Amino acid sequence: MTFLGNALIIVALTKVSSLHPPSKLLLGCLASTDLSVGLTRPLRISLFMSQEHSKHCYYFKILYDSIGGMFCGVSVLTVTATSVDRLLALVLGLRYRHVVPFRRVWVITVTSWLFGTAVAVVRFYNYRNAAGIICITLLFCIVTSIFCYTKIFLRLRHHQTQVQDQVHQKQPDEGAIYQNIARYRKTVSSALWIQMTLLACYLPYSITTATVVITGLDTPGIRLVWAVTVSLLLLNSLLNPFLYCWKIREVRQPVEDTISQLGCLSS
Repeated sequence: MTFLGNALIIVALTKVSSLHPPSKLLLGCLASTDLSVGLTRPLRISLFMSQEHSKHCYYFKILYDSIGGMFCGVSVLTVTATSVDRLLALVLGLRYRHVVPFRRVWVITVTSWLFGTAVAVVRFYNYRNAAGIICITLLFCIVTSIFCYTKIFLRLRHHQTQVQDQVHQKQPDEGAIYQNIARYRKTVSSALWIQMTLLACYLPYSITTATVVITGLDTPGIRLVWAVTVSLLLLNSLLNPFLYCWKIREVRQPVEDTISQLGCLSS
């Protein structure tokens, strides 16, 4: 389901022309990482089927943790970059397309993948150091996202006040300004829903990992909690395609068209 859902989103994005290219790139990167997380499920199944303390179990665990950690790390960084992108779009206005061109967003995306790969390599050699890097990165991303959405809320509130003043003064362009604000609210709402879903799925795992790193506990109860939080973390990659179709109209219609075409082909 994770693989198919995100594959549909990627196919739909190739048919969307109304989204701004940087935003489309970030959404495509997030869908790609979620699709890759879905591909790690066979590794997780192989890990559970391996005999405990065997070589196969050891290698499957390292491979699964490293690859899964890389993709999940890129997802967190991409969602954070989306919150920064939405703030810049509001603050810069018409200068946004010049200050945030497609090439810069592409560089940020590639840097996120390189960082995720580096953390995966560190995880292969030293779990505690990698876990520390992951916790610090997640904390930085959370603080950045909270700052961005707080600034967005305050700015939108200020713009709303300006629109109300213009309505009272009966200025001719208040309708266009109100439409722009309403359109921007929808894009921010979509990004915020994705952000909140990610936090709900990732925070339990991060808290459990930080507890293990700080205390050094390795009990059956901790292992059970860790397994549950990992499953919750992976659930995020399944939920995101549904969020895209629910909150982003430009994506929902191409997804429906793609499903209809697949249904006709199967018939």
